[in-house]
Amino acid sequence: MIFKKSLIIYAAISMVVLVNSSCRKSFLEVKPWGALSNDQLETPAGIEKLLVAAYASLGGQFIPDHQWAFSVATEPENWLWGSVVGGEAHKGSDNGDITSMMAIARYQWAPTFSEFDDKWTWLYDAIFRCNTVLKVLPKVEGLSDAQIINTNAQSRFLRGLYAFELKKMWNNVPWMDETVTDYKVPNNVDIWPKIVEDFQYAFSNLPETQTQVGRANKWAAGAYLAKAYIFQKKYTEALPLLKNIITNGKTTNGLPYDLQPRFSGNFTFSGKNSAESVFAIQTSLGNGAGGYQANISALLNFPSGGYTGCCGFFQPSIELANSYRTDVNGLPLLDGSYNSASSSVKNDMGIASSDPFTADAGNLDPRIDRTMGRRGIPYFDWGIMAGKDWVRNQVDAGPYIPKKNVYPKNEEGVAGDNAANETWAPTTALNYSLIRFADVLLWAAEAEIEVGTLENARAYINRVRQRAANPADFVQNGGSPAAHYVIGLYNTPWTDQAYARKAVKFERKLELAMEGHRFFDLVRWGDADAVINAYTAYEGAITNDIPGARFTAGKNEYYPIPQVQIDMTGADLLKQNPGYR
Repeated sequence: MIFKKSLIIYAAISMVVLVNSSCRKSFLEVKPWGALSNDQLETPAGIEKLLVAAYASLGGQFIPDHQWAFSVATEPENWLWGSVVGGEAHKGSDNGDITSMMAIARYQWAPTFSEFDDKWTWLYDAIFRCNTVLKVLPKVEGLSDAQIINTNAQSRFLRGLYAFELKKMWNNVPWMDETVTDYKVPNNVDIWPKIVEDFQYAFSNLPETQTQVGRANKWAAGAYLAKAYIFQKKYTEALPLLKNIITNGKTTNGLPYDLQPRFSGNFTFSGKNSAESVFAIQTSLGNGAGGYQANISALLNFPSGGYTGCCGFFQPSIELANSYRTDVNGLPLLDGSYNSASSSVKNDMGIASSDPFTADAGNLDPRIDRTMGRRGIPYFDWGIMAGKDWVRNQVDAGPYIPKKNVYPKNEEGVAGDNAANETWAPTTALNYSLIRFADVLLWAAEAEIEVGTLENARAYINRVRQRAANPADFVQNGGSPAAHYVIGLYNTPWTDQAYARKAVKFERKLELAMEGHRFFDLVRWGDADAVINAYTAYEGAITNDIPGARFTAGKNEYYPIPQVQIDMTGADLLKQNPGYR
């Protein structure tokens, strides 16, 4: 692990504290306690500390002067920005709990919300760390040429990653590299070319393996480069790169890329850094960081009943649960009928935990019960999910609870700890995969569809579905499958591009649900207006948190630039996004 003591390291790098200065004349000559001098930074050890600080920002954990020293807005999983706003999850908890988050879930976004500034500040601070490495590196003596190139490429990879996050959130953002001295930079130039340039440099110069598993390698950079092309709809540029990654790519620890045998393995402690992990944020417990360890940004996202008692955020939507309905051949209901009364999943809305349980008898994709907790279905080894008693406010946010970020009972103390964060909320040491190999396969399928090679796309999608159909991954209850799991492959050749597009988009929804990608996918596809407003109309009629919520085309594709940033930079340089004041 290379990120774990990041708070300590960053404090040592950045904090200046004057002590014992009294009134002595010489106090200006006393080296500030806790500050590292240029002589210390301009060494192999010093540049390594700076690079570790740049990696540490991946966790999005530390917000100076914040009341909790972290913010739900800086969570790297984008559970708020990607999943909740994308319609696959509710904010959860109670409607009155963090009301600005509730307004964000309803698309009532104001530039003055602190959440926007938290995210913006975090990402530009992370870029500043990367740029610091690039500024100091030429002054360091004692490094080999290979070490210099590797450090340079890792820093540029990370800068590209953080800039990518800014780009997909706000679109119109300033580019800041190591040459910038005046931080009042305009946002009137598209930064995609700069992001691509950083990823291309990293792809060309990073080694295939690294000494520590959490570092970026050549293939992680290639995957991010392909993602940048996909987001720009540059499918002809993305496709050969994706094919190369699929055929030749390997993890930093030298494993050829592949899907894990079991879908659920991606969300377990034992499955960390597997062949499916293209690039992941490393987390751990007992790392010396005190209460703010592991994946601190997910601490709100545990069931409020059962075994934790806190905090009931991030509840999967009813619409998402319905999406796992399959037809007689085990294929998704691409016509949208999964939300009809005859096909929607039995959701136990409003039913007391003590009431008799009747299982849903319809066909279901087995990924549903590895993605969310449903009443009557075993919730790992914590017991049968009890329904309403495990939901903080079912009336507000529905009957389901999250699962991908939660650890099983048999891994308590290793993969997670209910007392690790000052006893008030659980923490999880499960890695978060920013990109996993299933993502790469589905991008390749998308690119194949857009260039017209539909059969290649079908093969990629079937590879993902074949893994999902592994019976060893079916949730069991009393030795039998806990639900009527039926999942099949697309066995008929594809000749209709429109149908193929529907299939790949739906497969991303099923495979990557609750992983923070949904909203950004809908925006890049141009589907956000229709899909989100259909979701809010359907879900708002059942739950109390989003009635009347509406996505506004031409505005809500991107978030408002924080007003405090505009005030500091000047409205003549930092222009607000369309639709916001």
